[in-house]
Amino acid sequence: MRRPVTRPLTQPELESFPALEWLDVAPRIEPGFRRALEQVLSALNGAAISREQALLLANAQGDDLLGLLVAANDLRRELVGNLVTYVVNRNINFTNICFIGCKFCAFSRGPRESDTYFLTPDQVAHKATEAWDLGATEVCIQGGLPHGLPGFYYRDILRAVKRVTPRMHIHAFSPMEIVYGVELTGMTLENYLGMLRDNGLDTLPGTAAEILDDQVRNILSRNKLSTEQWTEVIRAAHRCGIRTTSTLMYGHVETATHWVDQILLLRNIQQETGGLTEFVPLGFVHQNTLLFHQGLARSGPTLAEHLKIHALARIMFAGSIHNIQVSWVKLNRRLSQLCLQAGANDYGGTLMEENISREAGATAGQYTSPENFQAMALEIGRIPAERNTTYTRIRIKQRPEQATVQQSLEPEFA
Repeated sequence: MRRPVTRPLTQPELESFPALEWLDVAPRIEPGFRRALEQVLSALNGAAISREQALLLANAQGDDLLGLLVAANDLRRELVGNLVTYVVNRNINFTNICFIGCKFCAFSRGPRESDTYFLTPDQVAHKATEAWDLGATEVCIQGGLPHGLPGFYYRDILRAVKRVTPRMHIHAFSPMEIVYGVELTGMTLENYLGMLRDNGLDTLPGTAAEILDDQVRNILSRNKLSTEQWTEVIRAAHRCGIRTTSTLMYGHVETATHWVDQILLLRNIQQETGGLTEFVPLGFVHQNTLLFHQGLARSGPTLAEHLKIHALARIMFAGSIHNIQVSWVKLNRRLSQLCLQAGANDYGGTLMEENISREAGATAGQYTSPENFQAMALEIGRIPAERNTTYTRIRIKQRPEQATVQQSLEPEFA
């Protein structure tokens, strides 16, 4: 038997993991590590393992890491089948003026800088109309937080968009923006969310999470909402019937322990409310950020970290959050495909216009066409499918003659 590898894997070794089967790698995995993976694979539930076992998985290297990746892909196949989903959407950042000062953000500008912009509700609505005409079913609307924002600006954006595109799904406003809106209007949190819902807010992005640990958050941004405030907004949104996504930013100052604790927190929220549609790991794009240039963060995630966080999410969220998304705008083509083979099942949105990652230094582009998503899924033997925001409507984008026998035998997407 080949001796177990405990050293860090080389890039070629990591990139070739999709060729491995569980029976190939299982005999080489450390016994306690293998036991944890087999508990989840047997139960199809991430709650089958303890926090200590999850920490063991999160710190995997060598053959143990290969085992984690292969197990996560097997679990993905068992739980959600062979589809790779995506949504046709447009990203609309209504302003780049912001007083928060997040050190990981290169998008924001001070009010006196020469390249600032601010869109009126009607200008946002015009962009939504353009998106609808191009086949989008969703607009994702977020922006900076400028001083002096009109108290009901977020409500007015919703009204303007729904007036011109009444069937467009509006996925808008991070928990940070919700907290700001509550402050501007003086309303209670639940009344404010209810007002936004009644004026057209369909779902809420679970961004502004980064790492839900206040010591880390103090390094990333002293002015941002606390962990308690973030979870309060998410739970309140779910109580109001507004579903949300969930996110985690990795590859900066955090540790694997932060990953595990955040996944456990999100899993607890999901068990309470059932309101989380997906989990999106967001790789830190370091090139143009103060956080990196001040020496506070490492230079973004390693290949092993990119793969590990997607696999760990699939393992720990099994039985809780079904959809694990790759943020293609922060990854290159090949890396996004590898993450799909490490447990993920969703490509996110076409975006049409994406500024925040680009300003930070990402090079994957501002738009990926549905046809490109379809090609990337087919290249790795998966079935592309267009979805709506909440995964309740899915259309397979593959001619019957393209399907392989193996694909057709996979369980339907759940």
